[in-house]
Amino acid sequence: MRRCRGAFRWSLAAALAFAGGWNGRSQPAGNQQESQEFTIRTTSRLVLLDVSVKDSAGGLVAGLAKQNFQIYEDGKLQQITQFAHADIPVTVGLVVDESGSMRQKQPEVITAALAFIHASNPQDEVFVINFNEKARRGLPDIQLFSDDIEQLRAALWRGVPQGRTALYDAIKMALQQLDFGRRDKKTLVVISDGGDNISTRKLPDVMQEVMRSVATIYTIGIFDQDDPDQNPGVLNRIARLSGGSAYFPEKLDEIGPICREIAKDIRTRYTIGYIPAAEQKTAERHIKVVARSENGQKLVVRTRTSYLFTPDTQQEGSK
Repeated sequence: MRRCRGAFRWSLAAALAFAGGWNGRSQPAGNQQESQEFTIRTTSRLVLLDVSVKDSAGGLVAGLAKQNFQIYEDGKLQQITQFAHADIPVTVGLVVDESGSMRQKQPEVITAALAFIHASNPQDEVFVINFNEKARRGLPDIQLFSDDIEQLRAALWRGVPQGRTALYDAIKMALQQLDFGRRDKKTLVVISDGGDNISTRKLPDVMQEVMRSVATIYTIGIFDQDDPDQNPGVLNRIARLSGGSAYFPEKLDEIGPICREIAKDIRTRYTIGYIPAAEQKTAERHIKVVARSENGQKLVVRTRTSYLFTPDTQQEGSK
């Protein structure tokens, strides 16, 4: 199966992983029923949504079934063809601000990032993008990802806070690196204390890349009150479009609990798939997911709100 940015596609290995916890070894007998109940039928037009569900009090809701969900694309009800709720490994990038204004905040930010890694699935493949006036990979050049906490700690501490803030360039680089990940569920966690003031990329370019990507993006803005470059609206927009969340802690010691909350949210999300109509001419398509509890109560859903549809003929011709 070909992998193509802009198309919501799954590899056969990922399909088997979702079906029965496949990890390259024989499937345990206890997972056979789950495998029979969830079978991936691969197609280049399959849209897979990463969905978080909470109740009115903000608690994560587990145990829902396919019939508890409805998906609308451009206002039209879609048939759900794939459904799963499992803690499977993801490819995740930590995008960490190292501009000069972060000098006093760096220890708390790195401690929080490490707390996120500890609370995540041990089989996640993780990378680090550090950025100030330029975006740089934190891991050694020969290594794209790691699940080793000491390697990731070194990657987070690799830079010295200085210079200005190239936030958009860093997000662009991180989205590109996600494409090399083996996991079909992709996530970014972006931590910054200010808006962009030096990137070569512009915000509309970044928003287009977010829409083309399958990644769920969480943003954490730790702004100083007198920071002239702060731009919480941008972090909100990026997170909302991708189906993630934006956080704006008032104190540095709140970052650690937020990172652990994000890790828990990633591990408890639902994956819901459908096959959109190919004949529709619109490239940008809008998504709405509705979830209700067993007693009919409407629940709070977070997932991506838009994506760019690429017809099969264009995908083949653009290779």
